Amino acid sequence: MIDTNSPVPLHLQLRDVIASEIRRGVYKEKIPSERDLMDRFLVSRTTVREAISHLVQDGMLEKIHGKGTFISQKTPVHEWLDSLNSLTHTVKKMGMEPDSKLLNSEIVSEPNHISELLQVDSLYTIERLRTADTIPFAIERHYYSKEIGMQLAKYDLEKSTIYDLLENNIGIELVEAEQFISCKEVSAEDAQKLEVPIGSSVLCVERLITNASGEPIEYYTSNFRPDMYVFRVKTKRKK
Repeated sequence: MIDTNSPVPLHLQLRDVIASEIRRGVYKEKIPSERDLMDRFLVSRTTVREAISHLVQDGMLEKIHGKGTFISQKTPVHEWLDSLNSLTHTVKKMGMEPDSKLLNSEIVSEPNHISELLQVDSLYTIERLRTADTIPFAIERHYYSKEIGMQLAKYDLEKSTIYDLLENNIGIELVEAEQFISCKEVSAEDAQKLEVPIGSSVLCVERLITNASGEPIEYYTSNFRPDMYVFRVKTKRKK
């Protein structure tokens, strides 16, 4: 419930309570009105609206003008492009259970353009199938120098968050990412793993991550099911 003595802002506490009740099936189609939430939790209308706004942004709720705030019937993962987060963090934020299946982990010499981007002669690649609540939604491929890859290979790559390993265990700081998002036809092999029709389109993400010195650390590419993953960005008009 709401703890007025907690350092966590009230609207974030309320957001988490409502999200938990949605996941437990307390509400079927829509959440209670603002007035009902104010009376129940003894908070202001501003606090309620801020909490609901967060859940709308996360894709858990959707507001329909004149009718109320409804539980979203869609279940995609929403990723905001204003920060660099792991898929594990993003899926957990949506209230879903993330998991990984290691498909491949080895030293490779191709593709050449990735070797050039990372400024190395040989690459270490890690390929994983990602799921949210057991539903496959992405196939991701990480590329590193052989030295970094061999250090990562010492850990359980199915259960570990790779970015946590890089920063906390190996001591590599990830600072900046340049990312490209496009649409392409999925390969027959990836279609089978993602459980989508052969020839269908997927969201393709390519990303280069550098450290504080601007040195390239990781090249990343991933194919996302468009019915399971949404990229979101908020912008302001410049005056």
